Amino acid sequence: MKTLLLTGFEPFLSFTINPTMKIVEKLDGQTIGEYQIVGKTMTVDFARSGKQLLEFIREIKPDAVVSLGLAGGRTKITPERVAINVKDGDADNEGHKPLDEPIQMDGPAAYMSTLPIREMVYKLNESGFPATISNTAGTYLCNNVMYEALHYVQINNLSIPSGFIHIPASHELAIEHGNVASWSHNDLLESISICLSALSK
Repeated sequence: MKTLLLTGFEPFLSFTINPTMKIVEKLDGQTIGEYQIVGKTMTVDFARSGKQLLEFIREIKPDAVVSLGLAGGRTKITPERVAINVKDGDADNEGHKPLDEPIQMDGPAAYMSTLPIREMVYKLNESGFPATISNTAGTYLCNNVMYEALHYVQINNLSIPSGFIHIPASHELAIEHGNVASWSHNDLLESISICLSALSK
């Protein structure tokens, strides 16, 4: 049985609930296709989150890495195409607010996802879930961990698929925030399960 490392994030900024954390906790230990899922939740901390992810990879030695992030305001499930070597944006949970900082001083400008993102979108659409490939993971923590994982895989010559998927807000967050697009927890959970199934042949 192969192992898939699935990560989510703790609540952050004005989002007191993070549906990615709930998805990761629910899928931890489950089997989807060829993979047994190991779910982990990471801190929203520029200084620590990338290191946390790499510690998980070294400890678990997964055959695939998929990280999840909340994109409040998006209406679709959006697998990310590219991660860029930049940290910039709102303050993290520790109050750090980077400005135009590189993630890796000696790293390339960008890495492309090695997940089957087109297949994920096809499978989601066929199942009735709105989805599209996103061409920007932003410059906040989501982009940061996506880049860190792909950089680690590259410099260590590992042949494991790695990438990132953004999800819309949950209904709980819509109730809290008001005018924001949202999905039910069950639909978010099923959609991510469908995405992960695309990794199995």
